Amino acid sequence: MLALLFPGQGAQRVGMGRDVYETSPAARAVFREADDALGLPLSRLCFDGPEDALLATEMQQPAILATSVALWRALEERCGGPLPAAYVAGHSLGEYSALVVSGSLALADAVRLVRARGAYMQDAVPAGAGAMAAILGSDAHAVDAVCARVRERSGAWVAPANYNAPGQTVVSGTAAAVEEACAEARQAGARRTVALAVSAPFHCRLMAPAAERLRSDLARLRFADPAPPLVANVSADVVRDGAALSELLYRQVTEPVRFTEMVQRLATRGTTRMLEIGPARVLSALVARIEPAVARAALIDAAGLDAAATFAAARADAQPAP
Repeated sequence: MLALLFPGQGAQRVGMGRDVYETSPAARAVFREADDALGLPLSRLCFDGPEDALLATEMQQPAILATSVALWRALEERCGGPLPAAYVAGHSLGEYSALVVSGSLALADAVRLVRARGAYMQDAVPAGAGAMAAILGSDAHAVDAVCARVRERSGAWVAPANYNAPGQTVVSGTAAAVEEACAEARQAGARRTVALAVSAPFHCRLMAPAAERLRSDLARLRFADPAPPLVANVSADVVRDGAALSELLYRQVTEPVRFTEMVQRLATRGTTRMLEIGPARVLSALVARIEPAVARAALIDAAGLDAAATFAAARADAQPAP
């Protein structure tokens, strides 16, 4: 049984999507629709940069989404029809790509929504006031405990933002509290900590102003029931009801991404193959650490279309659990 996974911020690269745009009519249509929806040449930014413009959160988010959807459409074109996916899921921003693929959200609405989401996130915290860092080689429960002690001691906010894989948890909060949490985690036995090059402290309560601004945008949209169903970031549960998605996307801004639990949920429901679709291999390496028995592949450019088509078309030996 196949699940499709879509990456979030950090997957961007100058030149992404150019080859599928040039070789696939379906992918070309995606980029043109995204350009029209935003009223600006998003495709040119993906293909030619400059990199500093592509790194801006409000442009990075629609750029990754458009590239991911273009790759998916090119793959369906190569396969001659819909992929036999039982579930879709995405990491943070990637959840919006998954919703487009599931038919729950129109592409034009999605690129406009994530551009606004990126701008709201960027504006929520003054530049330099927040930070994120990966804590490696430490149990997630130990990271939770470190963050709780730092909050109690300092009164500043830091908390897990991404439960990415066993031994890899990303924390988010005020810059000083994140630095203190990293130092304490290393003293408690973490192998190392890595400061992330991000423009804001995502997926924590400091993003509450962004969540409130996004809520009104979400309220204006109608989400169709996702088919295939979605495994959601904030709950790691299977979502089949489109009416539930607005609240989940609102909560996603301030709550952690439970990617480890998401992959575990997919595996327990019979998923044996997971195909990552996006401009970089990000999630497939995490899947290998979470559920090593699951077959993995990644589609990142036009050169990988044939291999991805073969992987996606492998005989399904199970049906999704109810």
